[in-house]
Amino acid sequence: MDEKTRGEKLHVSLAPGGTFEANVLDKQTGTRRIVRLLIFGLLGILLYLQISFAPAQSRHHNKHALPDLYEASIAELQDGLEKGLFTSVDLVKAYFARIDEVNMKGPMLRAIIEINPSALEQAAALDEERRTKGPRGPLHGIPIMLKDNIATIAREGMNTTAGSFALLGSVPPRDATVAAKLRTAGAIILGKANLSEWSHSRGSLAPGWSGRGGQTTSAYCFTCDASGSSSGSGVASSIGLAAASLGTETDGSIILPSSKNNLVGIKPTVGLTSRAGVIPISEHQDTVGPMTRSVADAATILTVIAGPDPLDNYTLAQPVTLPDYTSALVPNGLEGIRLGVPRSAFPYDESMVAVFNATLDVMRELGATIVDPADYLDIDEMRVSENETIVLRTDLKFNLQNYIGGLLEVPTGVKNLSDLITFNLEHADKELPEPFYNNQSVFLQAVNTTKDDAYFAAISSNVDLGRTRGIDGTLEHFGIDALVLPSEGASALQSVHSSIPPCLTSTIGYSSTPAAIAGYPVITVPLGFQQDDVVPGPADPIVKKGPGMPFGLAFVGTAFKEFDLIKFAYAYEQATHTRLARLAYPAAIPKTQLVDIMQPRI
Repeated sequence: MDEKTRGEKLHVSLAPGGTFEANVLDKQTGTRRIVRLLIFGLLGILLYLQISFAPAQSRHHNKHALPDLYEASIAELQDGLEKGLFTSVDLVKAYFARIDEVNMKGPMLRAIIEINPSALEQAAALDEERRTKGPRGPLHGIPIMLKDNIATIAREGMNTTAGSFALLGSVPPRDATVAAKLRTAGAIILGKANLSEWSHSRGSLAPGWSGRGGQTTSAYCFTCDASGSSSGSGVASSIGLAAASLGTETDGSIILPSSKNNLVGIKPTVGLTSRAGVIPISEHQDTVGPMTRSVADAATILTVIAGPDPLDNYTLAQPVTLPDYTSALVPNGLEGIRLGVPRSAFPYDESMVAVFNATLDVMRELGATIVDPADYLDIDEMRVSENETIVLRTDLKFNLQNYIGGLLEVPTGVKNLSDLITFNLEHADKELPEPFYNNQSVFLQAVNTTKDDAYFAAISSNVDLGRTRGIDGTLEHFGIDALVLPSEGASALQSVHSSIPPCLTSTIGYSSTPAAIAGYPVITVPLGFQQDDVVPGPADPIVKKGPGMPFGLAFVGTAFKEFDLIKFAYAYEQATHTRLARLAYPAAIPKTQLVDIMQPRI
């Protein structure tokens, strides 16, 4: 180093806005110092990289540290959010990507009608709230899918239509109470799920079809029946298009699609969850409940959405104090319990019955006493009764008119059932497409109903058949705590009824029907799968039975006994873990995971 350079400074950048500097003194020490400076500089660069990327690395870890969205529980997602492994914004983006993969592309499951354009904004606000104030509870920042008959505020950008173009653009006065409760708990409304149009109350149609959403199909069997009417809610939860879903039931519309989609579904007692803001079929039988991948998730959601509501007078009859349903999650929940088996209400599916029979031994091992048979005392009268049909069709006419009358705006101008029939005829290309979806026979029958003596007699008879001499009478007669049976009941009942309740036109189930007319609770958990050698039937337009299709196990109890049913179902679930014995078919499983959304930031 010559005299000219002696005393010059060597600058080594370590971090933005700072430099490391040293004097170069003389020829003898210059080289040695330059080497040291280069080493220090390299260390500084490494330190800069570590500081700059530490937040991202601490959040991302690796793919295996993040929950698999196919099966991730609410508790696992909440844990990851609390640890900062990912954000609610990440979750929403991941679920949107998963929906994009399979909803209208690939297998075209058509489970989702629309996504919430405000979801990312809500997620960001909830992430900030978590950072500054902490989480509100177990649902904080968790994306939930709603069936498209559960109202949400119009300014959010989503519709509430029951799958029909007749209500497209309609403006509800407020969120449905259950939606408002989810928001208060910190949940994100991710979107609206497809359904059997008008909750399967329009006519004899394939379950899972609506004019707006098209034909929903199963993720477990290509072009197979996902059941209804909460079809999209079932498919969405089954493969992780959302953390969980809400469905509604009048008779079978939570239990059956939960069974066929390998889920846990809770049909609550009528009056445990509010129906305010839910497009109705019947005030006497409608109820709202969770459809999830585990009993724990269902209990978590039920705890949030249950409770009294002055907008739904049925909820004012519930117990003054409701339990935290997650307290029912005990592994010994079947110890000392007596369960009855109503054999005469069974399906004629030998493989399903064989799996059910085998599982009775599991429950015995878990400490339950099995009373078999323990048939409904009035089963023969239930088989021939027309009372449910009378009540549902009359309620449909008047309850729908009341709902539409309460909307702030209806761009199509429909006001009642007669207008809906006319709308469908005038828009037949969308609402009555040939050859499979052109039926509105139930609407046509319901429009002529009146609240006459026969209607009120049918209501009274349903209470007697479903409660007094039905579930309550059977439980008391056999000294049992609950009934247990396959979730999908005897389809042969269709040949007995001259007119089947509209929400039952896909499958008739005595896991659901007595509880429906009684207004009593049912919970279903995964039981098994159809064998691989099952020959699929014709697609007209969907396949009713095929290889790999799931089926469930139902526990039926008396009024407001959800806590007990959750105990029974949880003990069974934890002993069997049936759900993951078989996955959806490969093309129906979305590939996007959280790591795929987060990688660009690394």
